[in-house]
Amino acid sequence: MSGRSKGFGFVEMPDNGEAEKAIENINGSDLMGRPLRVNESQPRPRSDDRRGGGGREKRW
Repeated sequence: MSGRSKGFGFVEMPDNGEAEKAIENINGSDLMGRPLRVNESQPRPRSDDRRGGGGREKRW
């Protein structure tokens, strides 16, 4: 492990209204000189690439 941040995180909100307010208020704001991009999470597209992985397809 490098100890470096991956540059993203996830937050759960109590309801959609609170989530929309947070996105509206925080998206585009500055954190330590870097702009924040805040949006709803999207599922990752499934890949048919079978190279590697060793059958470990479950994600937690």
